[in-house]
Amino acid sequence: MSQPKEIFVRTDRCVGCRSCITACAVEHSASKTLFGAIAETPRPKSRVYVEWVAPNHKVPLVCRQCEDAPCMHACISGAIHRDADGVVRTDADKCIGCWTCVMVCPYGVIGRHLEEHKAYRCDRCPDREMPACVDACPTGALVYQTVPAYSGAARQHASRELVQAEGG
Repeated sequence: MSQPKEIFVRTDRCVGCRSCITACAVEHSASKTLFGAIAETPRPKSRVYVEWVAPNHKVPLVCRQCEDAPCMHACISGAIHRDADGVVRTDADKCIGCWTCVMVCPYGVIGRHLEEHKAYRCDRCPDREMPACVDACPTGALVYQTVPAYSGAARQHASRELVQAEGG
C-alpha cells in the first residue's frame, strides 16, 4: 500500500484569513460556487476550524485521521468507518445524530449539522486531487503530502536554518 497523504499545518504561516473555511464550505455545497453556497438551505458546513491562541497565533484544525480513531469506536450506529485509502469517513445515511463521536474526538473537529441531525468531519475532498482547504490557503499554511515527504522537507528547512545561523 502506498503512503497516504495527510493534511499538515504550518502554524508559523497561518494568518487567520479563513480562506480554508470558505473553500471547504463551498466544496461541500450542492452548487460548488460561493454565491450558490450562500443561498443554500441548509447552509453548507466547513470541516476546517481556525482557532486563535493567545497572544497572536492562529491554528487551522482538521480531522487528524487518528490511527486508533476514538470516534469510529464510539459510533453506535456504525456510520464511521475507515475506507480503503485509510481515511476515516462518516456515512451520513447511517448517522443517527447521537453526537457520541463529537464527545470523544480529542481535537474537537467533528461538527454537528443540526438542521440535518448528522455529524460531519473532514473527508479530504475525495473528488479532488488536492483538498479545497489546502488549495485555497494563500500562505501555504496547509500542506497535503505524505509523512515522509513532509518530514523530509522539514529536515531540509531545519538544516538550512542551522547552516545560516552558523554563518555558513
